[in-house]
Amino acid sequence: MTITVVAIATALALGLTAGRRRRRRPTGDEDAEASFGDLISPLETLAVLLVAFVIVVAAESYGAASAAVEAEAGRVDQLYEVADYAPEPQRERLQAAAVCYARAIEAAEWPLMAEGGSKSPVASVWSTDFRRHFKELAHGGDPTFPLLVAADDERSKARQTRISEASPAIPSFVYWFMVVALAATVGAFAYGLPRDRRPAHLVLLYVLAGLFTGSLLLIEDIDSPFTGRIRITGEVMRQASEDITEDFTADHPTGTLPCDADGTRVAT
Repeated sequence: MTITVVAIATALALGLTAGRRRRRRPTGDEDAEASFGDLISPLETLAVLLVAFVIVVAAESYGAASAAVEAEAGRVDQLYEVADYAPEPQRERLQAAAVCYARAIEAAEWPLMAEGGSKSPVASVWSTDFRRHFKELAHGGDPTFPLLVAADDERSKARQTRISEASPAIPSFVYWFMVVALAATVGAFAYGLPRDRRPAHLVLLYVLAGLFTGSLLLIEDIDSPFTGRIRITGEVMRQASEDITEDFTADHPTGTLPCDADGTRVAT
């Protein structure tokens, strides 16, 4: 973030300084200034197209990450509800595993999102438990088996999408190329200010520089959906965890969860 701001500010300062020296030189060639303005136009177009393209890519990545987070929480809740129709002891075991999985995602895996995303073995223990209990139901020919497998498959896909979207969607080369293009555009506008410039020209120039800088910072922020000022939080999974924990307590008054509050397996 600091480098981005410094790059734009430096380009602005250099452009103003060079433009001031140009205007001090006596010249009556107005066509030269007009030609310079024609050269700025393609640079401006390139900068705008780059910003538009990168914002779309970053926004799509952010949207996919947000949708995956909601889908994963929804599928965990669905898995718990469908398991209510399974026979014992698989019913209690599956519902307990769903509660522990939700807790582990919130407490163990979510912090990894800020580091680029990776699967937490603490949460993977419970997804493995799901499959083990599914096999028991499959051998017994239970009708809830295909429903549970479908819900778990959607949960797994949502989890994988969430993890993959934690990494920036925009390559560093593309981002810094855009920074250079916008900095060059700001510098060129500053250099090309007319000889009879007015305060309004400077105001508009500073506004342009501010908007370009803000766009870059916004792109950088939303391209890392689990960090930054507008990051995606684990609130949805936390709510799902609390809801199914309450349901488990009500459905199994004498039952004991095989995990602690952070989803780590404990001896029962």
